[in-house]
Amino acid sequence: MKKYIVLLRGINVSGKNKLPMAELRDLLNDLGFKNVQTYIQSGNIILESNEGKSVICKKINEEIQNKFGFDIAVIARTIPQLKKAIASYPFPTDNTKIVAFVFLNKKVYETKVEVKDIENDQYLIDNDMVYIYCESSFSKTKLSNNLFERSLYVSATTRNYNTTLKLLELAESN
Repeated sequence: MKKYIVLLRGINVSGKNKLPMAELRDLLNDLGFKNVQTYIQSGNIILESNEGKSVICKKINEEIQNKFGFDIAVIARTIPQLKKAIASYPFPTDNTKIVAFVFLNKKVYETKVEVKDIENDQYLIDNDMVYIYCESSFSKTKLSNNLFERSLYVSATTRNYNTTLKLLELAESN
């Protein structure tokens, strides 16, 4: 069995797409995934499966749609992929409150997106990741999931630095 970090986009945000973590864990166990664990309420999952990432994502998406009635993006990474993403972060990490990882559902070949007035915010697109550094703060930045989804024709979900590190720690600890 291979361990995966699975990220759901837009779960339990501003009262939308409410999905209790206990019910999510039950759903994932019913789908046959092993050692299912969730972290905080925003759709962070660690699980084990013999299936590949695309099958896992499709199963989870379909079952959430069937049981809860909403269609959300599901993105998975392996432990080595998450380690590589963290190690490849190109900007300073001394202020972790302005550091984030945007996980994309597929590899892209573009390296720039059109975005105006980003001030000192920075981003780097690298395959199936976008690294963002938001001096203006995440609440004010124009570097959003929606921007990258529209510009790159992908699904995207963002996790801050601390959450990303914690997910790796949890995945490696079991």
